[in-house]
Amino acid sequence: MQAPALLASPLPLPNGAVLPNRLVKAAMSEVLADPATGEPGEALARVYERWGRGGAGMLLTGNVIVDRDGRTEPGNVTIVDDRHLPGLRRWAEAGQANGAKLWMQINHAGRQTPKKVARVPKAPSAIGLRGTFGLYARPRALEPAEIEALVDRFAFAAALAKEAGFSGVQVHGAHGYLVSQFLSPLANQRDDEWGGDAERRRRFLLAIVRAMRAAVGPQFPIGVKLNSADFQRGGFTIEESMDVARALELEGIDLLEVSGGNYERPAMMSGGEIADTTRASTTQREAYFLQYARQIREVTKVPLMLTGGLRSAAAMIDAIGSGAVDAIGLGRPLAYEPDLPARLLAGTTERARPVKLATGIRKLDDLLQLMWFQAQIHRMGEGRDPDPNLSKLRALGHGFGNMLRPRRPHALPASEPAPESA
Repeated sequence: MQAPALLASPLPLPNGAVLPNRLVKAAMSEVLADPATGEPGEALARVYERWGRGGAGMLLTGNVIVDRDGRTEPGNVTIVDDRHLPGLRRWAEAGQANGAKLWMQINHAGRQTPKKVARVPKAPSAIGLRGTFGLYARPRALEPAEIEALVDRFAFAAALAKEAGFSGVQVHGAHGYLVSQFLSPLANQRDDEWGGDAERRRRFLLAIVRAMRAAVGPQFPIGVKLNSADFQRGGFTIEESMDVARALELEGIDLLEVSGGNYERPAMMSGGEIADTTRASTTQREAYFLQYARQIREVTKVPLMLTGGLRSAAAMIDAIGSGAVDAIGLGRPLAYEPDLPARLLAGTTERARPVKLATGIRKLDDLLQLMWFQAQIHRMGEGRDPDPNLSKLRALGHGFGNMLRPRRPHALPASEPAPESA
């Protein structure tokens, strides 16, 4: 089977559900919910309707948070009860109006909750983040009863997603958020049943998956986003990730997304030294975590989704054709090319349009990446087209403006051509 037929082929999941094709709009933080209530509004519906007609067989939402004090930033959709059910239904209907399957990503930021959201965040252990310019306070350790309550909250959010009409849910167990913190020996230094050895450190994730399955039944898809590694000395390793993958297969999950990194070591942003750039193939240059996905494939038959760096049809086809993974996650390119999947599937384009956002300052570049792509999402939330020529300065202005004016999360100035120096 050759391109684009391979990318267009359906993907059956273990529970019997089928994804229409192998391209997935990966999760990106939209920050388009009401900052005061966490309610999803019409802006989110507009964005996902646009992505839903862009050709991807599956859409993953950005963070849907189970605790107001566990948001990654103001503007996250937040579920603490069923008050947002009408907005969730509208969101699900819009995203799936053109045949795509919309899955809700469910998360809690843990110690990666910024100070503007929670003065004292909650985490497995009272260990703060390093190298984040004081934006995150030192957390307090969760009590056992709080951990059990959070497991219930994840399950409640999954049940509400099903009731609202979403096609599946994903537990965010990567990128240094709460579930990932429980898995990490650097962030989780508990000595009770929720930490210590690797088996106890993965108990929180497995408890969430079991509670979700009990809440949604056997035929509703459940996925997990898992770090292949933290890429930190003494942190979560590929060997531990493989053990978690084995355990998740026994719990009956339907899709495992492979990623990596956290706020201290943001490998998910650019790959850094993680990608195997010594190999000549396009696939090895683009796919940040493919070498780790191959190792995970050796220990599980759960369908694998690979996200991070993939831009060309050739690399996507090679990754799937090799048998290492089953689906490709596309994140940032869909912020400015929402119809990229349709063009890849039709064979009318060979790769995502490149954008150059580097300033040469590592920390500023990470911030610029987030703000530029988020600005594009906000344009779509206002019913406008993305602007691939949006300047770096305007994107930073938009992002910092949102930080200072969190009650207007999607206000974006009218577009104008980017100056050559931007």
